[in-house]
Amino acid sequence: MPKVLISDELSPAAVQIFKERGIDVVEKTGMKPKELAAMIGEFDGLALRSASKVTPEVLAAATNLKVIGRAGIGVDNIDVKAATARGICVMNTPFGNNITTDEHSVGMMMALARQIPEANSSTHLGKWEKSRFVGVELYAKTLGLVGCGNIGSIVADRAQGLKMKVIAYDPFLSPERAVDLGVEKVDLDTLLARADFISLHTPLTDQTRNLIDKAALAKCKPGVRIINCARGGLIVEQDLKAALDSGHVAGAALDVFPTEPATENILFGHPNVVCTPHLGASSTEAQLNVAIQVAEQMSDFLLHGAVTNALNMPSVTVEEAPRLRPYMKLADQLGAFAGQATETGIMKVTVEYEGQVAALNTRPLTALMLQGLLKPLLSDSVNMVNAPLVAKERNIDLTEIKHEREGDYHTLIRLTVESERWSRSIAGTLFADQRPRVVEIKRIKIDAELGPHMLYVTNDDKPGFIGRLGTLLGDNGINIATFALGRSAPGKDAIALVEIDGAMSPALLKQVQDLPQVQQAKHLVF
Repeated sequence: MPKVLISDELSPAAVQIFKERGIDVVEKTGMKPKELAAMIGEFDGLALRSASKVTPEVLAAATNLKVIGRAGIGVDNIDVKAATARGICVMNTPFGNNITTDEHSVGMMMALARQIPEANSSTHLGKWEKSRFVGVELYAKTLGLVGCGNIGSIVADRAQGLKMKVIAYDPFLSPERAVDLGVEKVDLDTLLARADFISLHTPLTDQTRNLIDKAALAKCKPGVRIINCARGGLIVEQDLKAALDSGHVAGAALDVFPTEPATENILFGHPNVVCTPHLGASSTEAQLNVAIQVAEQMSDFLLHGAVTNALNMPSVTVEEAPRLRPYMKLADQLGAFAGQATETGIMKVTVEYEGQVAALNTRPLTALMLQGLLKPLLSDSVNMVNAPLVAKERNIDLTEIKHEREGDYHTLIRLTVESERWSRSIAGTLFADQRPRVVEIKRIKIDAELGPHMLYVTNDDKPGFIGRLGTLLGDNGINIATFALGRSAPGKDAIALVEIDGAMSPALLKQVQDLPQVQQAKHLVF
């Protein structure tokens, strides 16, 4: 009989589901990582929320663990990479608390507009400071949404019910989807300049970390109010405090913080700041929904091998797994390459399968490519299971084409991404040793194996460029492992794909981008 440990407080409904399915369940909450590590060895499954910390040390002791189920969307408290290395499936419940988080964001906006927390405290103290608490209306104001995915789109709907005008910055929001939502798609600078209220609904990634800093705040209109119920780390809190102190920002409402539990913070005690202890997903309905979902998913996995909402493994049958495994690595690399190289909104994705791969179950391969494509901006909120749904919700047209005939290679996968302005493709194959190879980028022939760190450069094909690039890397202590080249025609567009032995600093990347003839330069991580 499978055995599951519940290490955080979940609805009793989860326990009931496990028991009804014939799974032995133990509840023990409030454990530190060392305590969890001492106990985890006998369990097949671990169900948790955000309090328990699943560290590499915990996973090293989890000798029988097969699945970790997170009741909620965020997996910051789980070392997914270490879990994957140990063959442990990590699941979440990405849609169970959308409504609750949306309503908390709207509630925070209202509390901020009418100074409700401060007025409540004052009145409880027996004061009657009616003239002190003069708020502002939401009616006819402009709400700027940074991120317009599942939660952001619901906030947009609620704001429109309050007769607000909604503008949105989201690189993955298509013009058609914006029209459907009734929002105006704008760039970030335009949003900052026009919005009376700014609400953040984006995951924390390398691209969004410290997104709202001193420079961004300076672009905001005077008197702007900022709401963050998404992730701590999106706002530079010292810069926000300075803008609040100066009056440039009229107020802020924060439900999330860079370090949690947040018992101290530079913004605590500020009269124009509303704070709550990460309550975005804390409602009776949401907690029931995610508890039921995680219990059902884990039970199906442990009893039947079904995989639902997994972050680190595909929906693949036992029989298919050995044949698909090398193709899955290739698909993951192609998607991750395209995702890291894409900087604008995506309208269409086309996946072509040629030769031997066309006869296989390609759905997990397509989902894996979509995950890699969308993940750089959506982070852990997108996985193999929900990637097709996320693409559909954002009006990204997905086409899958199969040609069982063989072309130049016995098997080939080509991923083509189209935006409003351009179309780009990348293709790869498997060599005899089953190792993935990139053989084509933007229809330019190339032959490269992707390493952990790659420098991708597109440039004009001019004499001396390769030497200048190699010299620049060498002068900065960057060792080159492999160097692959391709070009469309002499003197035309060229590509350099360089494997380097470590990470490249933003400053050095900027020097590469500034080289003559360079059109684009990206540091890619695989």
